[in-house]
Amino acid sequence: MEAAQIDPFVFRLSIFVLAIFVGYYVVWSVTPALHTPLMSVTNAISSVIVVGALLAVAVEFGTGADDDAALVSKILGFLALVLASVNIFGGFLVTQRMLGMYKKKETKRQDA
Repeated sequence: MEAAQIDPFVFRLSIFVLAIFVGYYVVWSVTPALHTPLMSVTNAISSVIVVGALLAVAVEFGTGADDDAALVSKILGFLALVLASVNIFGGFLVTQRMLGMYKKKETKRQDA
C-alpha cells in the first residue's frame, strides 16, 4: 500500500496561512507595556533581513545563463532592502511615539 503524497506547494501554503493566523493573534494580544520591547525585536529581525538583502544585491554578473538569475537576485534583494528599511524606520517612529506616551506632560506654571 502506497502512502498518499502531499504536494509541497500545498504544504508550504498551509504553513504560511497558519503563520498568518498565529501572528495576528499574537500581535493583537500584546499589552501596550510590552509593545516597545516587541518593536525592538522586530527591528533586530529586520536588520538581519537588510544584511541578507545587501548580500543578494551584491551578486555579480557572470558570463552565461546565470545573468538572468543574478538580475532577479539583484532586483529582489533591492526590494527586500527597501521594504526592510521602511520597516525599521517605521518601527523606530512607533517606538518613539509609544515612549512619549509614558512621559509626564509639562504643565504651565503661572507665577504671580
